[in-house]
Amino acid sequence: MYQSLNRNQLAQRIARDIPEGSYVNLGIGAPTRVGNYLPPDREIFLHSENGLLGMGPAPAAGEEDAELINAGKEPVTLLAGGCYFHHADSFAMMRGGHLDICVLGAYQVSVAGDLANWHTGAADAIPAVGGAMDLAVGARRVFVMMDHLTKSGASKIVERCDYPVTGLACVDRIYTDLAVMDVTPQGLAVTEIVPGLEFAELARLTGVPLMDARAPVAQAA
Repeated sequence: MYQSLNRNQLAQRIARDIPEGSYVNLGIGAPTRVGNYLPPDREIFLHSENGLLGMGPAPAAGEEDAELINAGKEPVTLLAGGCYFHHADSFAMMRGGHLDICVLGAYQVSVAGDLANWHTGAADAIPAVGGAMDLAVGARRVFVMMDHLTKSGASKIVERCDYPVTGLACVDRIYTDLAVMDVTPQGLAVTEIVPGLEFAELARLTGVPLMDARAPVAQAA
């Protein structure tokens, strides 16, 4: 049996892959949790599209500042040297290729790296793309953080997106509660799977072609 990662464990896993000196935007929702797990010995600059650079982790209970929030209206902290600036300047950073990484949630990701994360197409849904389109095409690398399956058990990794697309061929890496995979010209390359889950079962659950790119396990002498 295998145990899927919870949201905090997944955020912690993503945080490990963010290198020293990176300028990073964390999307609204679950991706904001990544900021709570960034290694303290790495200097990483967190950006928020509402005009913040140098965000720290969430404040302790009782220490929230109603005027210090991220784009999702969640209370945040500001590290030494952090700054505030105009919304237009923030979007200029996003659109101008000044962010190394953005971490976004998703409804679907295609095998080609197409991203659908702003609208399900449901008649009663409220479209709210926010800055997702700007981040998807403006960041140098796009990481997606999402559950592998929908609540009904359908794969969120698809051959072609059924939902309105945020950006085409923009996703570089997918982190789910079951696996980590890179989007490559040859297809989806699985680099990690949660313990206890076999590659064949992951492929069955995913429903699209996958390549096993995991590092070989060293054999005892």
